[in-house]
Amino acid sequence: MPPHLLGGEPHSHAAARPARERRPGEPVRIGIGGPVGSGKTALVASLCRELYAELSLAVLTNDIYTTEDADFLRRNAVLPDERITAVKTGGCPHTAIRDDITANLDAIDDLIETNPPLDLIFVESGGDNLTATFSAGLIDVQIFVVDVAGGDKVPRKGGPGVTYSDLLVINKTDLAPLVGADLSVMDRDAAKVREGRPTVFTSLTQDPTASPVLEWVRAQVQRFSSGTESDSGADGVHAH
Repeated sequence: MPPHLLGGEPHSHAAARPARERRPGEPVRIGIGGPVGSGKTALVASLCRELYAELSLAVLTNDIYTTEDADFLRRNAVLPDERITAVKTGGCPHTAIRDDITANLDAIDDLIETNPPLDLIFVESGGDNLTATFSAGLIDVQIFVVDVAGGDKVPRKGGPGVTYSDLLVINKTDLAPLVGADLSVMDRDAAKVREGRPTVFTSLTQDPTASPVLEWVRAQVQRFSSGTESDSGADGVHAH
């Protein structure tokens, strides 16, 4: 018997995401989403530490009722305070990154005005589920972060974030032996659902620079700044 679906067949929010119309000289916007506890904010902190000396960047975070993620970044001094701002979504984070993106767009405009010129803005979603994805009007490319604590079944569950993100990050791989997660199974299942889109495995404990993600981010900034943004978002890292 087929599974029952509330509201009929599921629809994708990202399978054919159109390219965002970019104004000349504006910063690249990279969205970072994923479930609660997957390590999004720690990943953003790592990327900011590595990129701050070479790029002009800023971070916009989304939390439901607090500014906890932005406060974490400020406490860890990854960027000057004026380059970090927060949106309180007041509801599920996907509402502010996909459904009504006005608050995020206003915050991005403020970051650009306060910190000219910017090369890159990270837009971090608050922790959400596997259906969370970003509006094409908000970001240029998106990273989706999951971690091994949910078990090796997570990639085959699919969802727009896992399936259609420009880069899937399977995080906290150092915990795999402790939770019985088979990384080869996660690699195989991610490859099946992602159809050539890149997937990388990370552990900030073992690799504090998140080197495969860092490589990919640098490649995105390069291709957008060089005017080759029509190329695949997979540029910059080899798919597993």
